[in-house]
Amino acid sequence: MTELLLVLVGGFVVIAAATLLAPRLRIASPLVLVAVGVAASFIPLFADVEIDPEWILAGVLPPLLYSAAVSMPAMNFRREFGAVSGLAVLLVVASSLILGVFFMLVIPDLGFAWGVALGAIVSPTDAVATSIIKRTPVSKRVVAILDGESLLNDATALVLLRTAIVATAASFSFWGAVGTFAYSVVVAVIVGAAVGWLNLWVRRRVTDPTVNTVISFAVPFVAAVPAELLGASGLVAAVVAGVVTGIRAPRVLSPQNRLSDSQNWRTVELVLEGVVFLTMGLQISSIVTGVERDHAGVGTAVLIAVGALLLTILVRAAYVGPLLAVLSRRAKRMGRLQTRLQDIQQKIDGPGGGQAALAELGRDRGRDRDRDRDRGRGPAELEHRPTRPERRAARTDRGPRPVTERQLDRFARRVRQGLADVKYFLDQPLGWREGTAVVWAGMRGAVTVAAAQTLPENTPYRSTLVLIAFAVAALSLLVQGGTIGPLLRLISPPPAPGSDEAKAALAEEAAEQSQIFDLLRESTASIPEPPELRAGDRSPEVFDLAKRYRLEVLAAQREALLDARDHGTFDADLLAQELANLDASQIAMEMRNRIG
Repeated sequence: MTELLLVLVGGFVVIAAATLLAPRLRIASPLVLVAVGVAASFIPLFADVEIDPEWILAGVLPPLLYSAAVSMPAMNFRREFGAVSGLAVLLVVASSLILGVFFMLVIPDLGFAWGVALGAIVSPTDAVATSIIKRTPVSKRVVAILDGESLLNDATALVLLRTAIVATAASFSFWGAVGTFAYSVVVAVIVGAAVGWLNLWVRRRVTDPTVNTVISFAVPFVAAVPAELLGASGLVAAVVAGVVTGIRAPRVLSPQNRLSDSQNWRTVELVLEGVVFLTMGLQISSIVTGVERDHAGVGTAVLIAVGALLLTILVRAAYVGPLLAVLSRRAKRMGRLQTRLQDIQQKIDGPGGGQAALAELGRDRGRDRDRDRDRGRGPAELEHRPTRPERRAARTDRGPRPVTERQLDRFARRVRQGLADVKYFLDQPLGWREGTAVVWAGMRGAVTVAAAQTLPENTPYRSTLVLIAFAVAALSLLVQGGTIGPLLRLISPPPAPGSDEAKAALAEEAAEQSQIFDLLRESTASIPEPPELRAGDRSPEVFDLAKRYRLEVLAAQREALLDARDHGTFDADLLAQELANLDASQIAMEMRNRIG
């Protein structure tokens, strides 16, 4: 018992020390923790350490992915969902199949199915490992893409791993595998969404911030465990629960509860991430011992791992190149749409509002159809699918039919969101520098090692396959994680202070900040100040009145910022900062009232 307590205390100290010292040494803290774990693995006390992989896959990953999903800007995730889903599904499947062929060729008698199983293990990027990229000067779009990919690709890889293992003992069915994957994702999404809503419904009624946070610690497991019991992906369920919580929490939970959540979850993330990398390093001694016991070559396994890592990088680069071309064409297409959306927005803001805009849009569509019919072509291809109110407004046989206020609001919201999306894609184009960052930041980590150790005991060359997976993860962290910062600073150096580029960036941020302030002022225009507050009366009754008025103002401002967040109007980080300022003001006011 004493030894266990010493190990735990020592682990906490090492994690804290690595987090503080790594930036001064210009080394990512995960690399320091892996190195410490490797060194400790040769100490007799830790020589035979074997970590049950389920502790990582079922005990550590769900809360880490849930926490990352809660804090991730949902609007950026929506905008990049096409790129994220391709990286998380198509790239993982393609990498697994190509690596399966590679492993089948370089490891005699392994077979294609077992090769695909190992390929599925080393294909996905690690959500914890990619946290290194956030400490580098990189585009916010790159961060959003990598965050989304690492949240979802583990589920793809684990489903593919299970399918490959089953295929080694039974006949393989392609459509059966597709059906299994679809079932795993759909059920996980349903379970995760239900748990996310239930989580907020329960926690809304718990006023104690400490108890509220304790309940939040259970949410990822409440989502993951039932999903796994139903044969679905527990990781996807935890992610979906986190996304739902992140979107709805500012409207549902009090500032005190959300502040408590944020602070405590950051501590949990730090500890769990540190544990992941420490245990990864600690297992090297037992892994190497297992390979030597089976009379397999350690050097050969490392050489195969080097080849596998190079192949994963090449496949990733081959996928990301065309992906950037597709995203670039999409941005240009949206750029052409910008003028039309601006015209519609002006009509919505002008006389007649949304009804006039929809009527004008219906007439435009009619003219497009007539023109194309005269030219002998089919209906004009529109940039976006007509909504129901647009279709109703386009019926000109008896004049434009009126639509409901709800439909008008939905139409106006879609236009505002479309304009914000266009601005987002045009302001942050993805070029070769961003593509290089996406490719080189695709690091593997402890999840690869944990997944490798779930291979059945009857797996051919099992100890060698586990060592290959470990070597791929370690080399990825060392080579990619150790060079990503200098590489990005080399190809995309930050603008020098005082340069035109730096001044333009500051001016743009200041302009957006000014627009946010204008939005906050406009949101409070409909809340009249009580006349009693102007008289200078300091009685308890007036104090209570002033507090209620100030809370109404803060609520209106928060609602305006959250609406802007949902529309994607402003930068996610600036909005998060302003929401934090509102929360701090409300907490300070409530604390003063409690003390008084």
